[in-house]
Amino acid sequence: MPAPVPAVLITGMSGMGKSTALRTLAARGYGAVDTDDEGWCELHAGPDGHPEPRWREDRMRALLDAPRREPLFVQGCVPNQGQFYPDFSRVVLLSAPLDVMRARILARTDNPYGQTRAEWARIQADTAEVLPLLRAGADLELDTSRLGPDELADRLVALVTPAAGS
Repeated sequence: MPAPVPAVLITGMSGMGKSTALRTLAARGYGAVDTDDEGWCELHAGPDGHPEPRWREDRMRALLDAPRREPLFVQGCVPNQGQFYPDFSRVVLLSAPLDVMRARILARTDNPYGQTRAEWARIQADTAEVLPLLRAGADLELDTSRLGPDELADRLVALVTPAAGS
């Protein structure tokens, strides 16, 4: 029986380069799903009562259970992602220092989240609380402050490319 075709979760806090990595992988012809796109998440009340996005379990289950011929890369960071970790061949955490995160968030033009003081404060609090959980569930952590988009994509592709001679 052939080995299953890999699915890789790319996760991390806001401003880590998840969407950029996914766009680079898609441009190279890989299957790529950005769960920040409409339809992948539903809002649920979080522990503090504020709404937070969670993956639509039916949609994520259908995606991960569907037969694949090519590797699939999925990006996202939501509270219920851990229940899907067994369905991914790898869970890759993207990280960078807070100052790098802040500079990226302020510079991006495709996503305004994090540019207000209140949103930045929430990101900092979430980083302190959520990043250790993401680290605990990840197979690999890549510091994106040291990787450009192409080098990051190369590292991700290497995870799904059989080694020569195997």
